[in-house]
Amino acid sequence: MDAARSSSSPLRIVICPWLAFGHMLPYLELAERLASRGHRVSFVSTPRNLARLPPRRHAVDLVSLPLPRVEGLPDDAAESTNDVPPNKRDLHWKAFDGLAVPFAEFLAAACADEDRRPDWILADTFVHWAAAIALQHEVPCAMLLPSAAMIAACWHRPSSLDEHGEQTRRSIVFEEPAERPEGMLHYEWEKRAHFFGTRSASGMSTAQRASLTLQRCKLVAMRSCPEWEPEAFPVAAALLGKPLVPLGLLPPSPDGARRGGGGGGDDEVDATVRWLDAQPPGSVVYVALGSEVPLPMALVHELALGLELAGTRFLWALRKPSGVDDADVLPLGFQERTRHGLVTMGWVPQMSILAHGAVGAFLTHCGRNSLVEGLLFGHPLVMLPIVGDQGPNARAMERRKVGLQVARDDKDGSFDRHGVAAAVRAVMLVEEDRKVFVANALEMQALVANKQRHEAYVDEFIHQLRSYTLQ
Repeated sequence: MDAARSSSSPLRIVICPWLAFGHMLPYLELAERLASRGHRVSFVSTPRNLARLPPRRHAVDLVSLPLPRVEGLPDDAAESTNDVPPNKRDLHWKAFDGLAVPFAEFLAAACADEDRRPDWILADTFVHWAAAIALQHEVPCAMLLPSAAMIAACWHRPSSLDEHGEQTRRSIVFEEPAERPEGMLHYEWEKRAHFFGTRSASGMSTAQRASLTLQRCKLVAMRSCPEWEPEAFPVAAALLGKPLVPLGLLPPSPDGARRGGGGGGDDEVDATVRWLDAQPPGSVVYVALGSEVPLPMALVHELALGLELAGTRFLWALRKPSGVDDADVLPLGFQERTRHGLVTMGWVPQMSILAHGAVGAFLTHCGRNSLVEGLLFGHPLVMLPIVGDQGPNARAMERRKVGLQVARDDKDGSFDRHGVAAAVRAVMLVEEDRKVFVANALEMQALVANKQRHEAYVDEFIHQLRSYTLQ
């Protein structure tokens, strides 16, 4: 990158997200923000995933790479994590690693043409092969990370003493801590094996992928900022050992029309909105636990009975567990007893629902996208984390008093109807508690909805990209 180009010409940037819509959608937001500033952005994924992305507002080049066939996965319907049941995830990782070959061909062709040669590759957390191939072509790479909370809570970089007795860092790795972090329940600690354990089909752990990506990158860009994670962000910056650049929160456009990974009939969506229209202001708890990891049936029933016990109005976007008949998803007689609530098993326009005046709280699994979307509209939270960074995210939000977590069993993470009802009542009905949660949620809304602040973070990220050259 010569000096003249780095100071004025549009950058050519390739973004490689992980094959989950929880990653693809926010990084599409990043792609559009870069493109809106005149930069030339290529967004890499598989054909079916790209076809399910929402319409784009700015010129982003979609690069389609075929997902290699892996025995045990459907040939044409297993491209995103939404499509793959938990018992097939290891095969999905294997197919994902196979994308290295078509990506290498794409990048080699781009680098052979000076007008197309990328200035930067932005590789999502687990896309280690994109970072390796970028290194081969002498294209600098930045690692995209979604959250500081999980790094601060779950990972560490080991150190050792040099010959002079001084602390030195060994090669940069994500390595599990020896002791359970404070505040983390035992069941969540035990689940770390899913991150650090080697998968049989692909031969790598998720942690290994993240470590390799980090080692091969010049800097780290995180969908976060110090204001959002005031405790975790500086800890993560110290642990990563490479320059950490905040991207801001990349809040989605609040138009309700952008979606991915599914669809629903217009009649069903209209019926949902009409039902909300008939409810009093601020009276409804919106319940949505994401589409990646459905709850076991026993816990679906406990959640349902908890909502019934709480007695508040609710709108529940329920993902039906696979292999379960519709009649068995909910407890017997539940819908007849809860005429004050609505359960829908189809796609719902989450942004439109959260923006609706009838919604007064959000019962969420605390995925990063859902947290940002809920707080974009100032809703206090009832928190029911399930996996990954959701537990650290929930604890961070609870410390900021924007809501409550549902009480969990320390050993297995289960919960019961009474814990659900208690948390919902505290956030919705107990006036003294609700006043605190609403005030703090509105304070967070001021951060999330601050468009000028988040655009400034993107501008600073671009400045950082321009400032780096190959060494």
